[in-house]
This record gives sequence, C-alpha cells and structure tokens, in this order.
Amino acid sequence: MDSIIFLSMLVLGGIAVVASAVLYMVSRKFAVKEDIKILEIDAVLPQANCGGCGFAGCHDFAKACSSASEEKFANLRCPVGGQPVMDKIAAIKGVVAIQKQPSAAVLRCNGTCQNAPQKVAYDGITSCRIAARISSGQTGCPTGCLRLGDCVKNCQFGALSIDPVTQIPVVDYNKCTSCGACVRTCPRGLFEIRNKGPQGQMVYVACRNTQKGALARKNCKAACIACLKCTKINPEVKVENNLSYIPDTVPAEQFGQQLKETCPTGAINYYSGGENTNV
Repeated sequence: MDSIIFLSMLVLGGIAVVASAVLYMVSRKFAVKEDIKILEIDAVLPQANCGGCGFAGCHDFAKACSSASEEKFANLRCPVGGQPVMDKIAAIKGVVAIQKQPSAAVLRCNGTCQNAPQKVAYDGITSCRIAARISSGQTGCPTGCLRLGDCVKNCQFGALSIDPVTQIPVVDYNKCTSCGACVRTCPRGLFEIRNKGPQGQMVYVACRNTQKGALARKNCKAACIACLKCTKINPEVKVENNLSYIPDTVPAEQFGQQLKETCPTGAINYYSGGENTNV
C-alpha cells in the first residue's frame, strides 16, 4: 500500500516538474518584451487611472504616448499630471510638449435651493442617474441639478462637494484636475471642462434649461431667459434654442465681470481666479 502511495506521489511530482519546465520554456520563447520607454513613461504618470486621458488607465496611456508620432502626441494629455508630466513624457520621447491652456470643470447650473425651491420630495435611492430616469427632479426644472451627489462620489480628487446652504455641487479649483469624471457621471450633462484665462478666469452660462423664459423662470429664478443682452457685449456669445452659450474664445479677463453684471437673472457665473470655488 505504501509503495503505491509513494509511486503515485512520484508520478505526480514528475508530471509537475515536467509541466513546470514546459511552461517556463514556452513563457521564455513567446514572451513579449515591453518597450523600455513605456515603463519610463508609466513611472512618471500619477497612477490615478481616472480615464480622463481617454484610455483605460495610466499604463495604456503610457503605451499610447510611446508609440504616438509627434503630431499625435500633441493631442494626448494627462489631465491629472498636467503640463509638468507631459513635459517629462516629451523628454523621454525626445520631443517638445505642446503647451496647453489650464482648464477646470464648471457646473452649468445655478439651481440653488434659494433660486429653485423644492416643489416635490424625492423618496428613492440616492443617485442622480436613477432619479433622472424616474422623475423630473425636486425643483421641476427638467435640466437642473438633482442634488444627489453622484458627481461628488465619482470625483477621485476631492474637488467636488455639496454646499450645505445651496444644496448644489461646488468645484474646488485648487483640486480639480479636469479629469472629466463629473462630465461623464452627471445624467443631465451639467458639467463642462472650460479653459482658464491668463489669471485663471472663467465665464460661463450656468444654465442648461431650453424652455422659454417665463416657463424657465417658474422653476428657477436664475434661469437663462435668452434676453440677448450678453450677445451685445460680445458677438461670439450665441443664443440658440432659448439658451445662451459663452464659448471659451470669449476672454473672461476682459468680458467676464461685465457679462455677469449684465445678466438680469444671474445665470452667468464669472470666476475671477482669485477665489477658490465656483460660488
């Protein structure tokens, strides 16, 4: 009996050794050697794996940078590492990184609890995505902030929080990396990545309501009413489908304060660069 057990163990042990040797030789023969540049680039990336660059993670982004031509490399961007990281990657590749304008996320909604009081009570799962599918929201605005904080939960950098007074998200521009997680998360598309001016200034219409003025104002005092006053300050400002839009090409440092003061409803937000948040 003992000899049978011993023989079985010997056979199984022999099979294991042979299998290990075969696997080792196969792995050596068919091993794919990774470009050393990929490893070097990966080492300088922040390893946030946020997906803001458009790739699955930092390693995939490193692969893309390594194989990209100089022309294609100019279109690649790590939003977390910013220009310093892109400069390091460019040095590894032996090219010059294109200097890109700093940017940040903005919330295109002024639907605070003061501007857009609660009309109905939402009693369900605390998720904007779910609430957007089953209700029009607590304020009645079909495009307003749902105030349930999906954006806050999905921000990896602590740049978003719900203001206890206004009940809408606040962007901390000292922490925002423009990764775009909030843009992808918000079911109503209320976040937008905007370029900053020379001193960090930004001006934008904090409203997405395309209802006609009187109806929009019933739901929110700060709704855009398409009055066209902003278009008279700068011709690049456009009003389409009852909603004004200020493109990035409008210099915020030059027109921001004037645009904000001219708006009769307070739908235009101006960030001067000296404050920390969007409120």
